[in-house]
Amino acid sequence: MNFEEKIDAIGAIFRCDSRSAELLSHILIPQHVAAKQILAHQGEPSHHCWLVIDGGVRIEAFRMDGQRQQLAQHGPGEFFGAYPVPTTHRAETCALVDTYLLRAETTIIAALVSTEAQIGAGMARLLARQLDRALDRMVARTTYSAAGRVYAELLALADGRDHIAPPPRVTTLALSANTTRETASRAIAALIRRGIVSRDDDALTVHAPRMLLELIC
Repeated sequence: MNFEEKIDAIGAIFRCDSRSAELLSHILIPQHVAAKQILAHQGEPSHHCWLVIDGGVRIEAFRMDGQRQQLAQHGPGEFFGAYPVPTTHRAETCALVDTYLLRAETTIIAALVSTEAQIGAGMARLLARQLDRALDRMVARTTYSAAGRVYAELLALADGRDHIAPPPRVTTLALSANTTRETASRAIAALIRRGIVSRDDDALTVHAPRMLLELIC
């Protein structure tokens, strides 16, 4: 990730201007985590927080019987880790695929959020949007079909716009929708065949958002 790409990613996630994005860029350090690599262990001190740029991570806790229990997944544009103060990792964090993150020290980013109005507003929107998505995913996983979850995730990524740029990776969509890559690929292919969406190297365009909404079931 070069400097301009980093600024663009931060600006898109926080919905802030270039000045605020540059301030954040000084404390957000790029980090690559290979697929299945452990990013944090349950019970360890937690002094950092992360933004997902590409890929995804899974949060799992160990039950009393030693079995893993998935608590959450985080995909592009989402935030996780210790905030606003250092704490202890309540669960293990593992990369689902090759994942690219931006990492910050908790106390430093919290101080910036408290002193810069635009960054503070951006963080509030980010966390509120993430909570809303988490609730939507809880509903989707209990009531929607696998394809329906993929379509719901597309609408969430579009966030009221007629396009998603850059276009989402099928693997990332599958992770977010809690389904397989093959299922997500078939679901997107069906939308393209019907002309509901189109995709090129720059964006996925939603031509018929109402029809896409009606397919969520």
